[in-house]
Amino acid sequence: MDVTPLSDSSAWQRLGGADTAAEIAQQPALWEQLAADLAQARERVQAFLGDRLDDPRQRVLFTGAGSSGFIADMVADRINAQWPADVRAVHTTSLLTHPALYLQRDRPTLLVSFGRSGSSPESVAAVELLRAQVDDARFLDITCNADGELARRGQGREDTCTLLMPAASCDRAFAMTSSLSCMLLAALCVFDAAPWQQRLERLDRVAALAREGLAQWSQAAGALAQRPFQRVIYLASGPLEALAREAALKVLELTAGQVLALANTPLGFRHGPKSTLDGATLVVMMRSNHALARRYEQDLLDELRRDGVAGQVLAIGPHSDIGGGDDYSLRVPPLDDGTLADGTLADSWLAPVWLTFAQVFALQRSAALGLTPDNPFPDGTVNRVVKGVTIHQG
Repeated sequence: MDVTPLSDSSAWQRLGGADTAAEIAQQPALWEQLAADLAQARERVQAFLGDRLDDPRQRVLFTGAGSSGFIADMVADRINAQWPADVRAVHTTSLLTHPALYLQRDRPTLLVSFGRSGSSPESVAAVELLRAQVDDARFLDITCNADGELARRGQGREDTCTLLMPAASCDRAFAMTSSLSCMLLAALCVFDAAPWQQRLERLDRVAALAREGLAQWSQAAGALAQRPFQRVIYLASGPLEALAREAALKVLELTAGQVLALANTPLGFRHGPKSTLDGATLVVMMRSNHALARRYEQDLLDELRRDGVAGQVLAIGPHSDIGGGDDYSLRVPPLDDGTLADGTLADSWLAPVWLTFAQVFALQRSAALGLTPDNPFPDGTVNRVVKGVTIHQG
């Protein structure tokens, strides 16, 4: 089967994937629009946050479910390292079942919710839970849907700030693509410790990198998806571990579970999960921009290629002298704002760039299997906005 370009909207319409293809392709432009929108929202957001991040007693919980939860995972450690406040990620799916582990009535808490629709039952219930169990609770809702429950319920409340993403980011398709990347980058811009102008410049640079990557990788990712891999394993470390989990989820969702996809860290993979390898397995290493992490990654890449068990082993990430022969890489320009000690972009900021490769692969694999990527579950067993959740009171 020939690879269908993302830009061929009529072909994707016939394949049942026009929305997914368009929503993957539009991301660099949306991130540039997001930078402009955040510049307008800056004073409002700063006034809402005040100096809370400088308070060690302040707890900040980044939360969401599924892909939105992975946003929280990719953001939290990066932000926690920059501020005295206690910043952590906790999925709504854990917060609702074990609230006592995360909430204290006398501990001021800011809940940062990520929600494409803003109407998932867990997202709404998490907000109500904090209001009931924390005396000083505040809410920053980062959502793509102006008509969703989070946006609607937060209107006119002094304890709530709603940050809407560009309207086109509210993906019409089943899988979260542009919604996820916009919410992730918005959170990084809002909470990073760098001056605002530098944060917005980073967003524009990341958009330029993703535009370059999509142009270079789309055909190759599509060709890779035509091969009959039965398993796909994504490997990454640090904040990118959640990126690997999101990449694996995209394969599971868009292939309706026909292709098994797993995620792990380069060091953790040897502790049992390596036994899943066979000739029908594709392994993708999503590489860090940190030199120390890259050494560990390179050790495992060399080992896997030497073993010759997996059907194919490849790597994607920033070009580096450590593993400079990666299959898919981009030269990430150094910055002059001290983003890292060596002046390069942190992994959390680069995560959406590498994710575009995984999104294209999952889209093309779905089409190659004869599925309809915009709705791989026409029988309704899995839904765009989760259904069937009963919220129980503790």
